[in-house]
Amino acid sequence: MNKKKLELYLHIPFCVRKCAYCDFLSFAAPERMYREYVDKLIEEIYGQSENFREYQVVSIFVGGGTPSLLPASLMEELFAVLHQCFDIEADAEITIEANPGTLTMEKLELYRQSGVNRLSLGLQSADDQELNYLGRIHTYEDFLKSYQRARQAGFTNINVDLMSALPGQDLHSWKTTLRKVLMLKPEHISAYSLIIEEGTPFYSRYGEGKNSCSCSQWDSQTIWTGRGLKGSPMSLWALPDLPDEETDREMYHITKELMAAHGYHRYEISNYARSGCECLHNKGYWTGTEYLGLGLGASSYTFFHRYHNTDDMEEYLSLDLSEAGAAVRDIQEISLEERMEEFMFLGLRMMEGVSGTDFFSRFGQNMWNVYGTVIERLEQQGLLEVEMPVIRLTEQGIDVSNRVLSQFLLD
Repeated sequence: MNKKKLELYLHIPFCVRKCAYCDFLSFAAPERMYREYVDKLIEEIYGQSENFREYQVVSIFVGGGTPSLLPASLMEELFAVLHQCFDIEADAEITIEANPGTLTMEKLELYRQSGVNRLSLGLQSADDQELNYLGRIHTYEDFLKSYQRARQAGFTNINVDLMSALPGQDLHSWKTTLRKVLMLKPEHISAYSLIIEEGTPFYSRYGEGKNSCSCSQWDSQTIWTGRGLKGSPMSLWALPDLPDEETDREMYHITKELMAAHGYHRYEISNYARSGCECLHNKGYWTGTEYLGLGLGASSYTFFHRYHNTDDMEEYLSLDLSEAGAAVRDIQEISLEERMEEFMFLGLRMMEGVSGTDFFSRFGQNMWNVYGTVIERLEQQGLLEVEMPVIRLTEQGIDVSNRVLSQFLLD
């Protein structure tokens, strides 16, 4: 019997220190909480897996926070339980996010022994001053050491996360970051522009509510700078300005050009890979594969329903998670129209675009009957190209992708 496909996401919320731009569910915590949290996560794995006996897991992603903060033995336990509870495909893509400076050879070797075959390193910038402004705990030298250890441990599929349009960043420093990373020849590079999220220290400095930020883990006037935890507080208002919109777009086009020149193909708006090294887990998100989130605040999409776990750590630790779904909150049924919308605006993020054939096989409707007017208008505007039965964004369409994708919302 052919089983349905399922992706797993495990959330590890712990980090050394909250970065100034981060709005993820993450926080610093005493190490004694690591054991308690992993025990509850294991309990949830046992409880939730009962509902997914008819599924085969095709990818696992351990994110955070900083998953590599956990002692290697705890991560080993988690993977042992996952393999015990789920039918995991033999060649499943299994990724762990890691922060430079938190990786040891012991951890890397145990990851490999546990079946982890992909590592995602959060560099963001190769410029130490830019890292300071972000509140990152590592230097570029720390990143190099972690990258080299990963190669020595046998990792042959490494992603590097980069971020452009940072405070004080110019075209020269961004090119330097790209070139330094490209010289290392990772298999995958994610390159996103900085987004100023409400509720972060950066929102206080750069967002609309410049005098109204209330960040529980930060003094609203300061950020930490300097290497690791040895830096001293720095006023948010002393941070340099962000690059303007035109420079941000230039950075995007420079990224595309340099990546192509070094043998990386862009397969999604902000993701580049060597041939055969695309992130299967993220492609699953963009193409509608069901996914189950485990851990504090983790989101899921299964059985045409979207939901997430409680984001209250005290509550999560107090629940009987051996009962399937005990942590689940805010269950929403996804209508046919909503599923069609997501198929379009997530699928169009990928350079291969979306197929009318796939649309019909999934929804039983002709894509042109549903979206023909929108497709024709966007094609005439030079924002979409049509190569039957596929439609995809043009380069001009990518530049204004948010506006284009919003056109696929149904009334």
